[in-house]
Amino acid sequence: MTVQKQQAKRPLRADTERTVRTILEAAERVLAANPAATMEQLARAAGVARTTVHRRFATREALLDELTGWAARQFAEAVDAARPDAAPPLVALYQVTANVLRVKTDWSFAMNRTAEDGHPEAARLHAEVRATCARLFRRAQEAGVLRPDIDLDWTRRVYYGLIHEAAKEGVEGGDADALATRVVDTLLRGAGAPSGLKAVP
Repeated sequence: MTVQKQQAKRPLRADTERTVRTILEAAERVLAANPAATMEQLARAAGVARTTVHRRFATREALLDELTGWAARQFAEAVDAARPDAAPPLVALYQVTANVLRVKTDWSFAMNRTAEDGHPEAARLHAEVRATCARLFRRAQEAGVLRPDIDLDWTRRVYYGLIHEAAKEGVEGGDADALATRVVDTLLRGAGAPSGLKAVP
């Protein structure tokens, strides 16, 4: 039985949970800069002994697996915290965007790894987030925030693309709230001037 499965069967003690979080946060920082970093480098960055890391994670792959799951949980919790099914649609859209950008900025390595590698828990959580986003976009359309004739599937994919680009700026130091405003403003208003279509023959 892996360390992760053992942890899933019983709650972690507060000190153990702090140690695990410290290791995962250090791993995120180090691996974002050097994906080939060793367990010894990760332990050094976390300020713990290598044996401590190995006691929590039997292998490097086990640590990466937990890091991926941890980031996915932060991602799902960030979306839920914005109350996407209860808050006014436009308010929820801004808050979801800002919350997601913070997670994508803070956990960029793990979030990118989620997209590339199979991880059942992360896949489930991301599917739930997509379903939540679909509901939010339907509510936004019903509330008149989005045009009644818009293709919601296409609009959501455009939105995901905007978040992806904004997250790159977030990693470079961009402010999540300002970036969220830019994403939603671009989604709802586009880049064309109001008179632009009049100029088209």
